[in-house]
Amino acid sequence: MDLAAYLEKTQEIVDKTLMREYGDAYGDLYKASSHLLLAGGKRLRPAVLLLSADAVKKGRSDELLPAALALELIHTFTLIHDDIMDSDRERRGVPTVHTLWGEPTAILAGDVLYAHAFEYLCHALADDRSRVKAVTILARACAEICEGQQMDMSFEGRDDVTTGEYLEMVQKKTGALYAASAGIGALLAGGTMVQTDALFQYGLRSGIAFQIQDDLIDIISDTEKSGKDRGSDIRRGKQTLITIKAAEAGLDLAPYRRDLTSEELDAVVQQLQDLRIIDEVRAVAVEHADAAKKALSLIPPSAERDMLTAIVDFFIARGS
Repeated sequence: MDLAAYLEKTQEIVDKTLMREYGDAYGDLYKASSHLLLAGGKRLRPAVLLLSADAVKKGRSDELLPAALALELIHTFTLIHDDIMDSDRERRGVPTVHTLWGEPTAILAGDVLYAHAFEYLCHALADDRSRVKAVTILARACAEICEGQQMDMSFEGRDDVTTGEYLEMVQKKTGALYAASAGIGALLAGGTMVQTDALFQYGLRSGIAFQIQDDLIDIISDTEKSGKDRGSDIRRGKQTLITIKAAEAGLDLAPYRRDLTSEELDAVVQQLQDLRIIDEVRAVAVEHADAAKKALSLIPPSAERDMLTAIVDFFIARGS
């Protein structure tokens, strides 16, 4: 099975299970909790968890679906809260939770998913010691996601953010949950300490590469192709690696913190290309992707390990 077929199969399984669990939600709180969860998504974090489990012990993924669902619930919890903080009106092609039920209910809806996630994780078929460790990993990841989000918001009022600060932020905001996905999958499947740490590092580095590519997609891919509002990061003055590298090269993007036409965005991209900023940023994404693949060298060869490698390639090829 190739990666595309595997992701499609995993998405179908996760979608069906979530529909069974949340499709008959009652009351505003639970309808709000299930709204974004059932709106779709690629279910990449559950796929990483299940692949990591099978990479260390073939066949264990069948018993770890609850853990995979836990990672998807945590991801959705972060999206609900992010949408509130960013005042976003749409997510996954549907209105955001806070636009339909208001901010107080949306906050609680995210909190419900957060609580349910740990309940699901405890239902995974594994020994008690491993489940306790898995809960610890996920709890730490959630704290780091909050730290990363706070850093990201604080950057918007600054023009002196460094590359190091940016990489620390994306490691926490995005890398932490991919690291937890891979690490928990290996841990619950019975992987060794070395295997679990290797897959944790794989998830961490691939998550960083994922976020850097996301920043590139924001400006180089059109809205129809990417599903994102093109150029929104520049208009909002968001501090990304693109902005940081541009400033280092003497290009000030502050004048573009306004509504921009497609032609103006094209002109910005051309300036970034002329200064080789796009290439420089992409090289950083590739560097972290390569580090993720290197971590996999500690895992025995298998079809699952090959697909984990392919996921990293997919992460940095998106939007190209």
